[in-house]
Amino acid sequence: MQLTLSIPALLFPAISLTMLAYNARYLAIAALIRQLHKQFEETSAQPLRQQIHYLRNRLGIIKNMQASAIVSFLLAAVTMFLIYVEMSGWANLCFGISLVLLMVSLILSFLEVQLSTKALGIQLKNMEK
Repeated sequence: MQLTLSIPALLFPAISLTMLAYNARYLAIAALIRQLHKQFEETSAQPLRQQIHYLRNRLGIIKNMQASAIVSFLLAAVTMFLIYVEMSGWANLCFGISLVLLMVSLILSFLEVQLSTKALGIQLKNMEK
């Protein structure tokens, strides 16, 4: 397959929107952590301890999601440069790695959503008591 400048350029809007979504998730978790910190200072109830455990895991996953997306974005730009300077072998390699990192980022996003759902389940269970 002949790799042209327009192919990696297609990743730019997708990766940019993905990074915006990841940043929104990060900001929501940061606000939740601040809120839980106040509650934790008042009481160290078991549901709060479970929430903290899930939040710590989610923060780590979000950090890796963002890192994968950023490196994917960077490699897409490098791919375009390599195509421009007619180094097609390296361009193909960089583009392939960029796609793999984008997929890793999306898989991590899926895992983070699963953890988020478990954390919400803890809150619902606590409210049902």
